[in-house]
Amino acid sequence: MRAQQVSFSIVSHAAWAPGISTPEAWIAWAAAPFPIVGDDEPGVRAMAPMLRRRAGALGKMALEVAYQCLDGRSAIPTVFCSRHGEAARAIALLSDLVNGEGVSPTGFGLAVHNASAGLFSIARADQANHLALAAGPSTVEHAVIEACSLLADGEPMVLLVAYDHSLPALLSHFEDCAEQPHAWAWLITKPGADPLHLSWSAAAPAACAAQSLDVQAADVQPASLEVLRFQLSGARAYERVCGRQRWQWRRDA
Repeated sequence: MRAQQVSFSIVSHAAWAPGISTPEAWIAWAAAPFPIVGDDEPGVRAMAPMLRRRAGALGKMALEVAYQCLDGRSAIPTVFCSRHGEAARAIALLSDLVNGEGVSPTGFGLAVHNASAGLFSIARADQANHLALAAGPSTVEHAVIEACSLLADGEPMVLLVAYDHSLPALLSHFEDCAEQPHAWAWLITKPGADPLHLSWSAAAPAACAAQSLDVQAADVQPASLEVLRFQLSGARAYERVCGRQRWQWRRDA
């Protein structure tokens, strides 16, 4: 089956999660992953307080790593990606409707999928292109393809931000993996030193069938954390089947 591929190099990267905020802590986590829990929030000191207060826990994680990764750079397009986005805010808004209460326009504006990308753009007065996407369990891979498309269109660098949170209790029975609060960012450019490669092809029927085996969701890491682990650990390859698609990550030997 024919595979397609994109390649890129990482100029800088950053990651944040409750209890894991330093590069050393993330390297230790990548060597021996453990469940990420906690309600801590990053400071996002680079953002003006009036805007920072509008962001929730999920948004603050995304903004923290975005600021860290760009390190003062501007005019760089951004791709924000989150499988679930501001699910907690959305549930709160829907609960208000059910209870016959009015819906806050501000609350609605901060619940949309591109809220964090918009806050980041506004806070920095940066008019560079930004977008936000969700693509189910393959969200990170589709975001990488989107970011590499921008590079192919002539952008010298693109900021990719991946972030997610555990689901609200009302939605927890829909979880197909151990959702955990985390965010990470890559500033990527066209392949140069130490490139990463992402290829994809149709999965063989046997591989698709294997997905239907009874695997406890609590034992499955979110794909975005597995991709981050691949990047941090220095592993040569990481592969997974999602739906009818086979995703293969690798770095040069």
